[in-house]
Amino acid sequence: MIEQDTIKLLRECDAGIQMGVDSIDDVLNRVRAEKMRECLSKCKKEHQELDAEVQELLEKYRDDGKDPNPIAKGMSWMKTNMKMAMDESDATIADLMVSGCDMGVKSLSRYLNQYAAADEVSKDICKRLIKLEEKLSKQMRDYL
Repeated sequence: MIEQDTIKLLRECDAGIQMGVDSIDDVLNRVRAEKMRECLSKCKKEHQELDAEVQELLEKYRDDGKDPNPIAKGMSWMKTNMKMAMDESDATIADLMVSGCDMGVKSLSRYLNQYAAADEVSKDICKRLIKLEEKLSKQMRDYL
């Protein structure tokens, strides 16, 4: 049970990290405020560093990880492009990022509870990812 929950939690972290990095990539070249761009770039780098840890553990368990849900990914892309077409401001980008982070925190918290038998290393990674998302959400509020 521990190994199964560990793998499942790592998969969800993998998908969440990919979704976060993709979302940042979707808007990064449209950001006007240099400080906001730096904040998003730093967060992307921190996500990628966590992803390296996740990938290492998934390899240990001989698992390929998990891609984000294609429907969720498509809906996110569509929402981003529709909102940006109407208003291509840093406030719009901040709004999108806050919404995405909040959804990520909610999902990751649910998976952390659902896969309670996961090992402590994997739980720690998930908790650090949640903290990253919360931190970015808070930082983006300055641009709303």
